[in-house]
Amino acid sequence: MSSSTQRKAHGRAFYESIGGPKMVLAPMVDQSEFVWRLLTRSFMPPDASNNLLAYTPMLHSRLFMETSKFRNLHFQPVQQGLDSPMDSSQTSEASTSDVYLDGNPSIDRPLFVQFCANSPEELLKAAEYVRPYCDAVDLNLGCPQGIARKGHYGAFLQEDWDLIYRLINRLHTQLSIPVTAKMRILETKERTLEYAKMVLSAGASIITVHGRQRQQKGHNTGLADWTVIRYLRDNLPADTVIFANGNILRREDIQRCLDETGADGVMSAEGNLYNPAIFAEPPKIGEEGREYWRGTDGKGGYRMDAVMRRYLDIIYQYVLETPVPKRKPLFLPSDSIEKLGDSDEEHDAGSEPPAKKQKRGKQRRTNSPNLRAMQAHLFNLLRPLVAQHTNVRDALAGSRAGDIAAFENVLALVEKAVKEGLLEYENVAKEQEAPEDNEPSSKEGASEVSTSDSSMATVEMVKRPWWICQPYVRPLPKEALEKGSLQLSKKEKARLEQEESQAKQVGLEPGGRVEKHAPDETGDKQVEIPRQGLVCG
Repeated sequence: MSSSTQRKAHGRAFYESIGGPKMVLAPMVDQSEFVWRLLTRSFMPPDASNNLLAYTPMLHSRLFMETSKFRNLHFQPVQQGLDSPMDSSQTSEASTSDVYLDGNPSIDRPLFVQFCANSPEELLKAAEYVRPYCDAVDLNLGCPQGIARKGHYGAFLQEDWDLIYRLINRLHTQLSIPVTAKMRILETKERTLEYAKMVLSAGASIITVHGRQRQQKGHNTGLADWTVIRYLRDNLPADTVIFANGNILRREDIQRCLDETGADGVMSAEGNLYNPAIFAEPPKIGEEGREYWRGTDGKGGYRMDAVMRRYLDIIYQYVLETPVPKRKPLFLPSDSIEKLGDSDEEHDAGSEPPAKKQKRGKQRRTNSPNLRAMQAHLFNLLRPLVAQHTNVRDALAGSRAGDIAAFENVLALVEKAVKEGLLEYENVAKEQEAPEDNEPSSKEGASEVSTSDSSMATVEMVKRPWWICQPYVRPLPKEALEKGSLQLSKKEKARLEQEESQAKQVGLEPGGRVEKHAPDETGDKQVEIPRQGLVCG
């Protein structure tokens, strides 16, 4: 072991050295890139910046190690690209000169870089490239997707404990920064405990535990089991650093997860994709400003037009490196008549997507991961809005990576739609909303995610007006079965029947409801919408 690795912090000492973050932005394939991390961090107060740890998207260690093209397409810490690993004598230089985006010490730390791997040698070589630009390297042991099965990585390593040990131990003994690991729970809590002990004994400084098993994905995602994470907390050494992952739909769930699991930090993946402000404290009543909306029932959230503005402005400043456009203040119903008139003229100019005869020329393929991710991010962020406003959906579907004018057009449509939503709410609020002194406290205080066989209670709890950022609640497996979108094996059917029997014994009434969505009334348009982002592990 080299002197540099002997001196590196480990375990809880390392965790405290990066500020002891309680909130963690998950690694998401092609979706936790620099701009999205910076957008998420932008909602945190400056004095709490160290309380949010972020991960890069999962990177393939062999591809990252082999070709500079792959490295520079996915990780951009310096302007000139990563042609070769930086030796230890250059490490201090990296933090003060030629810094660019990923791992920028002034705006993108703390940061962990995550790799999938099945070769200790390839993993170490890949990690050496990113070592100067991050705080730790994380090994993905949680990806349940078919591509991970084919490539023999992620959650499909969990039967090969010897290989996992060698992967982690190689970085622990030969890399000058700490190694961490993200894993899923196994079939029993006892087996999961043994698995976690092995990962820690190999040298992992932190373990992130996703409270779902490998087969829980897609329509079979279901609920994460926090009791297993609590079992690990109670049975591992007290100084073990554990991050909990799963069931984090909104900010209120973070503290509840900390309390119930005893974890040191809580990781959010999909919850963050639908609401990048999930880690932020809401503003106090009366201090909402123009970005945050609060209804007459006390429920609130960040406006979609406000968040999209922030997102585009970060892209202008850091990726395109051009001046941020001057923008008029976001609309409020209390604005003057004169101001409303100006706003209407501005929006009407871009009220519809370009007609077919006005096709733009072919866009040059962009090499920026931040520009390639824009369309998918905005479909997640605007999900309830585009369901109501198909013109916004169509304009976004036609926006291509790097075509910032097209995304500005989408923003204009979003601002117009949000304005209409605000005015409509103001007009009917007194008739539809309950008195403030009764329901708000009970609704706002109901922070628990339903564990029954229906997701509808959770939908009702987190639902906001369609122009406010809000989580997407997946139907539970039983609901997906009822809808016909999930087919079960005989083994899975037997397990569900057993769970149903147990639910009845404790007084629950199985039989979830399915939320039905009417098709687009026009029915004459095919729109290409990006597939749901891959949230691995």
